[in-house]
Amino acid sequence: MLSYDTRVLVVMVVFSLVIFYMSKTKWKQVGAVFNMIMIFLLLNIIAVFIFSPYQGVKIYGSRTDLFHIIGPYTMTAEQLFYEGNMILKYFTIIPAALMFFVTTDPSEFAASLNKVGIHYNIGYAIAIALRYIPDVQGDFTKIKHAQEARGIEMSGKASLISRIKNVAAIIFPLIFSSMSRIDTISNAMELRGFGKHKKRTWYYARPLKRNDYLTIGVVVIFAIIGLFITFHNGSRFYNPF
Repeated sequence: MLSYDTRVLVVMVVFSLVIFYMSKTKWKQVGAVFNMIMIFLLLNIIAVFIFSPYQGVKIYGSRTDLFHIIGPYTMTAEQLFYEGNMILKYFTIIPAALMFFVTTDPSEFAASLNKVGIHYNIGYAIAIALRYIPDVQGDFTKIKHAQEARGIEMSGKASLISRIKNVAAIIFPLIFSSMSRIDTISNAMELRGFGKHKKRTWYYARPLKRNDYLTIGVVVIFAIIGLFITFHNGSRFYNPF
């Protein structure tokens, strides 16, 4: 999250994809969530260019015009490189996040968060969010099939822009249905007195083992090296210009 150094991000993307492949996570488990993430990613990249078309110029301190688009919008090499780094950051996080969602027991994760000092209210909130992911996937698939039954094409037969537009229309009903569930769960937990006591016991808990300590050690070492490479020149952006 701290680094925009392209060299660090490329290494992290490679590691992320390798670990995702090793996890043997099946596409059908994460396909719907991946599609939603890609829509948000595309909209975010477009929004960044619309509202700040010369952010890359400000960051890298130079301007190399590539082609004029319309009005005040000109694509520069610096902006293209900056938004490419943003895409790299997303693709660093997405495989690991998708793998985490399908391989982590929410109750064990909540217990682990509480063990490292995080209040159990926060742990439970995260656990509930993780439990909702399969439900959100199911709702997305149901709404998608309902739209296709009405003649709205969302498969590869339609153009990319058309598919993005049609799939984006699913997001809002999906958000509203998720908010309704959150309200129901919150009321149910409040009626049962959740949060009354300062501490609680856990039915699921997993102790740290040798491989866990090795993983933590590798992550810490990699983080130190990555941050050193990122900030040794006084900026978290790698400047090839």
